[in-house]
Amino acid sequence: MVFHFLSKLFLQNNDNIVKYSITVLLRTTKTDEDDISLNTRSMIFTLYGDYISHYGSKIWIGSLIRLLNEFGHNDQSVRAAISRMNKQGWVQAEKIGNKSYYSLTPRGQKRIDEAGKRIFKLKPEDWDGKWRILMYTIPEEIRNVRDELRKELIWSGFGSMSNSFWISANNLERQVRDLIEKYEIEEYVDFFVAEYKGPHENQRLVEKSWDLGEINAKYQDFISEYSQKYIIDKNKIQKGSMSDAECFVERTKLVHEYRKFLFFDPGLPEELLPEKWLGSHAAALFSEYYKELAEPASRFFESVFKEGNEIKHKDVDYNVMDHPYILE
Repeated sequence: MVFHFLSKLFLQNNDNIVKYSITVLLRTTKTDEDDISLNTRSMIFTLYGDYISHYGSKIWIGSLIRLLNEFGHNDQSVRAAISRMNKQGWVQAEKIGNKSYYSLTPRGQKRIDEAGKRIFKLKPEDWDGKWRILMYTIPEEIRNVRDELRKELIWSGFGSMSNSFWISANNLERQVRDLIEKYEIEEYVDFFVAEYKGPHENQRLVEKSWDLGEINAKYQDFISEYSQKYIIDKNKIQKGSMSDAECFVERTKLVHEYRKFLFFDPGLPEELLPEKWLGSHAAALFSEYYKELAEPASRFFESVFKEGNEIKHKDVDYNVMDHPYILE
């Protein structure tokens, strides 16, 4: 059993280090659109990313309602959410006969792709010993740009040593160029690639720039909750007492919850991680649990999708037992 060791795992307190930017991001992530309550709009994005995108990226509203009913979202809340998303430019509507179908707009697809861009953080490459350093002096008049840039730097894996001094151990030159171009801030930034020559160890830079204790605690919470669910559900599936619909709900929740780590785990190389880092344990748990739920969950999705949609648009290369978050 992969998780016999779980009860032996523990975290060391890191009370002396407080990283405001990461803490704020974690709280924002939890209380806003990715809250554990799984609000309707957030769940719609998850369904598009994990299911609908493999079936032509378009779905009849009736099927979407049926799927979201499984999570406790009523018809009215689904229609209201998809209507707002349409007005906000996340999805576009298409009328075929008397049926309304919805697909992601380029803006909506970009949101889905955001997590994909950060998959590298789940399994960083070997470290080349160099730091990527970004400095900026963005004027107060465009403070909103500065605030958005900070969020994206954190999501990309940068840590803040001070308000305008950011570092990363990963090769993020392309991401930095994209951000500079996106926010048109060429005149306000400088970017370096350099080695740290002391007088301290590289680990000190990590401690000054990230609160790994807080992130590790998030991994511990994930492991504590989902290791129990994994054991229970695996037993139920083997006994034939867990329905395809229940597997669909649990698989969707699992992906929805695990993807959060793509946004606040910096993906540091192994050399820079603390001894009792739980990221790899969480990844193993996700992989095992996902594979247990994958086939029955997809059977349920297809059974609903066939009513009102054309199954022929299913991606011929789609392998239900694989997932981009599974890195083996």
